[in-house]
This record gives sequence, structure tokens and C-alpha cells, in this order.
Amino acid sequence: MRILLAAGAALALAGCAFQPAGSIALPSRVPDAIAAQLVQIGRVIDPPKTGALYAPLQQREPYAGVHVARAERFGPDAERNVLDVFTPQARGAPRPVLVFVHGGGFVAGARRTGSSPFYDNIALWAVKHGMVGVNTTYRLAPQHKWPAAQEDLAAAIQWVRENIAARGGDPDRIYLMGHSAGAAHVAQYVGHPRFHVEPGGGIAGAILVSGVFDPSSMPASPGLQAYFGSDASVYPRRSALPGMAASRLPMMVAYAELDPSDFHEQAEQAQAALCGAGRCRPLVQLRGHSHMSEVYAINTPDTALADAIRAFVFGR
Repeated sequence: MRILLAAGAALALAGCAFQPAGSIALPSRVPDAIAAQLVQIGRVIDPPKTGALYAPLQQREPYAGVHVARAERFGPDAERNVLDVFTPQARGAPRPVLVFVHGGGFVAGARRTGSSPFYDNIALWAVKHGMVGVNTTYRLAPQHKWPAAQEDLAAAIQWVRENIAARGGDPDRIYLMGHSAGAAHVAQYVGHPRFHVEPGGGIAGAILVSGVFDPSSMPASPGLQAYFGSDASVYPRRSALPGMAASRLPMMVAYAELDPSDFHEQAEQAQAALCGAGRCRPLVQLRGHSHMSEVYAINTPDTALADAIRAFVFGR
């Protein structure tokens, strides 16, 4: 069945299975029934339909063995300068810290909405696998344009560095993970040292999942223009790629097989920039996954992306 679904996807979604040089394709672990529906949804960004497939697989509160501190303030914006901290109830040695930055097309998104299991699922998974989990948010366009989100990430990282030791985390092992627009914001933070709270960024590594790294090579979508501005002549200066290539920070870049093609191209550009600087790591392609399913699947039996993140953080 899995083979038939993969073949159908390849025929229906021309080019989606292309594997660029220097990449690794992680075999699909998507359950067959969900895989078929992801193919039907196609190479589009559809959080409601995709979320409905994965929500039944996720935990619901209360979370056994996990303490959750909600809405910790790290800046002046009462709604958007907040983060949630997930820690094990039983403390031990200091743990690495996984800070997750959500997407939303630059104009929407939240660390959690109502009783949705997303994105608690990522922080819960982090705690289960030896980390402290932090979900943060940031101010949104069009009210808050570039570089508001990078300023917010800097403030969030500073808060984590100052407060996480008291909660069982290691401030010298902070890993910043972004998805979609969140990955764009993480890349912007890494690639522009003016935002860094410490030399090198004050983090131990960056995980970039289906992000935008060079706005000048993306179609001029409303969301992109809302954040980066309507004057495309400034986009090359706002590209994260030169700074990413110059950084010594370990970075993991991943994307989904069923991502819209722009995200494939952005991932390949990031890979080329890093490899050109002699800092080549495998570019991770998630077979069978879509733009949203790759992160909605974290903390389920589908561990393709989760295993890659854990190997990156723990070096194994």
C-alpha cells in the first residue's frame, strides 16, 4: 500500500520526489490512511485539514509527568511576547533546551490556539526525550514589519538564557527550531548578527524546517510583503543566506516532500550556501510529509523528523 501511495504521489505531484545532491531522504513513516489523505490535500498549506488528521494522535492535558508554565512574559507586548515552558516534574541533570518558533505566513499563527494539541506536541516530545521544551511567539505583520520578529526572538532567547537554569535547562545548550515563517525568522536571527544576544547568537544550534531564507528569490506573496515590505529592492540585504554561510553555528535544514515547490528551492539554496562555505550537512527531505504534517506528526509514532532533531541535538 505504501509503495502504491508513493507512486501515486510521484505521478500526481510532478517533481515532488526530486532529491538534490547532498540531501538525505528519510523514508516515510506516515500511516497509510493519513498518507493517502495528504496526497489528496496536495502540495498546499492547509492547517485545518492536516490538523484534523493528526489531532487524534496527540496527547491532551493534563500531561502526566510534565510541568507546564504558560504565558511567561519576555517583552512588553502582552499577547505576543510570551512563551510556554515544559519541564519534567522529576528534575535531574541540566537538559538541552528546544525553543520552537511557529509559522503562520508572517501574519498569523500562535504557539497554541484554544485546546489544540499543536504546538504543545513539540514541547512534550522534547521533555520525553531529555530536553526542556519552550514554545514562543512573536509580533505579527502587517502591524509589525521586519525586523520585529527577530527582535522578539532575541528577547525570548535572552529570557531563556537568564531563567532556564532554574527550570532544569542548560542555558549553554539552547537549540532554536523554526517552522515555515518561524524558520524564516530563525534564519533571519542567525543570519543577521545585529540581533544576537551573545556572540554567535547565544544558542547552540538552529533547526530550520520548510523555511524562507532569501525573500528576494520567493514570489511576492501578500504575507512576504507584509513582513519584509513592498519594496523588493531591499530584499537582497534582508536575505539570511550570507550570514548563515558566515556563521559557525550548527544548522539542520529540512523540508517535506509534499511542500510547495518554493520551499524545496529555498532549502536547496540554504544547502548550497552552507556547502559553499565548507559547512555542508545533509539536507533532510521528509518523504510522504506535507508542509504541516511534518510538525503535526511530532510526538506520534511517526518519528522521522523527531529522530533527526534528536540526533542533531545529542550528536548521535
